[in-house]
Amino acid sequence: MMDDKIVLQHDLEKETGIVLSNNFREELAAFVNHLINTDFEKLVFLLYRIDVRESTIKQLLALPSANNAGELIADAIIKRQAEKIESRQQFKQSINIAEEDKW
Repeated sequence: MMDDKIVLQHDLEKETGIVLSNNFREELAAFVNHLINTDFEKLVFLLYRIDVRESTIKQLLALPSANNAGELIADAIIKRQAEKIESRQQFKQSINIAEEDKW
């Protein structure tokens, strides 16, 4: 589980361009809030690059508990990155092809 956290943190740092500490969820939420207030277009671009669906963001922000958009969007980013990591691991495991069968 710790390795997944490190991979996730690295992927998020690569996507956002900021170095994150062990409290990266809080830092990511603060970064998202900063972008909401100062450069919303950049936030939209990053969400697109990270592959967080617009419909997901709209659903989250429509929730009655949506008082901190930065935290909600940060959680969506973390969830999406974790899904991508899991998908890569599953794909990697399914590629165990014998050398003589490879092209």
